[in-house]
Amino acid sequence: MSVSGREGSQPLPLLEMRICVLLMLFLGEAQSHTASRPNFVLLMADDLGIGDPGCYGNKTLRTPHIDRLAEGGVKLTHHLAASPLCTPSRAAFMTGRYPVRSGMASQSIMGVFIFSASSGGLPTSEITFAKLLKNQGYSTALIGKWHLGTNCHNKTDFCHHPLSHGFDYFHGIPVTNLRDCKPGEGSVFTRAIRALVFIPLQIIAITLLTLVVLKCLGLVRVPPGVFVCLLCLATMILGLLVCFLHYFRPLNCFLMRNHEITQQPISYDNLMQRLTADAAQFIRRNTETPFLLVLSYLHVHTALFSSKDFAGKSKHGAYGDAVEEMDWSVGQMLNVLDELKLANNTLVYFTSDQGAHVEEVNTKGEVHGGSNGIYKGGKANNWEGGIRIPGILRWPGVIEAGLEIDEPTSNMDIFPTVAKLAGSPLPEDRIIDGRDLMPLLQGKTQLSDHEFLFHYCNFYLNAVRWRPRNSTSVWKAFFFTPKFSPKGANGCFSTHVCFCHGQFVNQHRPPLLFDISRDPRERNPLSPTTEPRFHEIVDVMQEAADRHAQTLQEVPNQLSLGNVLWKPWLQMCCSSSGLSCQCDREKQARGVSRYVHVRGRD
Repeated sequence: MSVSGREGSQPLPLLEMRICVLLMLFLGEAQSHTASRPNFVLLMADDLGIGDPGCYGNKTLRTPHIDRLAEGGVKLTHHLAASPLCTPSRAAFMTGRYPVRSGMASQSIMGVFIFSASSGGLPTSEITFAKLLKNQGYSTALIGKWHLGTNCHNKTDFCHHPLSHGFDYFHGIPVTNLRDCKPGEGSVFTRAIRALVFIPLQIIAITLLTLVVLKCLGLVRVPPGVFVCLLCLATMILGLLVCFLHYFRPLNCFLMRNHEITQQPISYDNLMQRLTADAAQFIRRNTETPFLLVLSYLHVHTALFSSKDFAGKSKHGAYGDAVEEMDWSVGQMLNVLDELKLANNTLVYFTSDQGAHVEEVNTKGEVHGGSNGIYKGGKANNWEGGIRIPGILRWPGVIEAGLEIDEPTSNMDIFPTVAKLAGSPLPEDRIIDGRDLMPLLQGKTQLSDHEFLFHYCNFYLNAVRWRPRNSTSVWKAFFFTPKFSPKGANGCFSTHVCFCHGQFVNQHRPPLLFDISRDPRERNPLSPTTEPRFHEIVDVMQEAADRHAQTLQEVPNQLSLGNVLWKPWLQMCCSSSGLSCQCDREKQARGVSRYVHVRGRD
């Protein structure tokens, strides 16, 4: 029909009204779709043990805000890290894939990045949840620890940097927080220095002394050049040691804001407050748009630090102070969401990258590692203490408050969960090992979507976990286990962490089998005598491991010796005056942090 006003035509006001109604319905549907996409605040502690938060049973550490988060959401009690070490665990968390798939699993002793001027890192071909959400219109930020590499070929390509992996904003440290970063806290290189410096110097000294005695006795003729060469060699070794100890801190311990170094070396003065204030500001800047915030804490990895409001206040020394300060920061995030009325449209997730580092004891004999509760082992090994981590998710009105789920889940599960909620399809050109958690969290299913989980010690498949569909058992089979030292200890104290191959492990043929549902402490390995189905169970798990191995493709090893060693052409420095590398552009940030800091421990 014509709308020209001709007799018999449809009246214009009625047509306009229908068009308006249709338009309103379309806009309403669009707004509903937008509102259904939540914000995400993902909080990751570093080296926090599952036995540290109060909601997981700790009676002496004060974690009221983490506990409040658990009371308002779901607490996972069988939540697992994809690796017991920082770098591979974080790679798996970001990509939803076992770290061996991206080359983020070492075949040597060094399982993480230590130097800022290393060339390895999360490959640009990998897809993080930040990339997916950015493509969906989300504002994305990572504040705190990255530890997945920085540069590839030169100090400005930033190929592994967070901004190259989907984050719009980065403020934090590119590597990790080490004892060497804080004066007076000792060094993680003590064992290496002993092997590479002190032992060679002792050999040189003994050689010199022996040659002098033999020459004095007239038994041998030693040219003077020999003594000169040995003395020069000793001097060179000592000089390299002095240079390493002097330059390691400024060259590796610094803060960045996006691509710019803002503080070198890093200052721990109110550092938690500064990063927390920045995280709060990011939320405030994005109240009108969906956002993803990853607040990746430096706490409670050593070197331990805390502000004056928390120092000396806990019952567990410097470690407890750091835990309680981190809990305060969690509270600040929850308060900001409440203040801005964003809590009901925000999924908050709290976890740790792996279990507590039980071997962390400082030069004064103080324990600087946390508690893994009832579980055996800790960081760097796949006993439950190394991979059983806190897992708390809260989304008011969508996830029922106060629930506890004991089904096996993984930190890789966050990738597909976040992607689906944001409306992003999963990549179809690669295997995603994580599983969407929402059906389990909302009670639509009672079983974990993981029938099998594979536990890697660096590059090596260490253990398999099987959750049969027709049983309450959770089987775990170890192909090898670390040699704890000294004998009877709960860790590898002689090497500071446990290693994954060679003389450092015990091989098990047949595998060491446990039923984790009945023996969570892993004290009583099963045998054909104690478990009639022993061989049947082991065969099923071995077949699953074989099928899994067939899905792996050869990829460049990002943690090869060549990729983890220091490369001078990749060294970033905030000043051009040689290797002094000293600057502090964080003064403005420290001023901002006063807003958060003065609020104290509410």
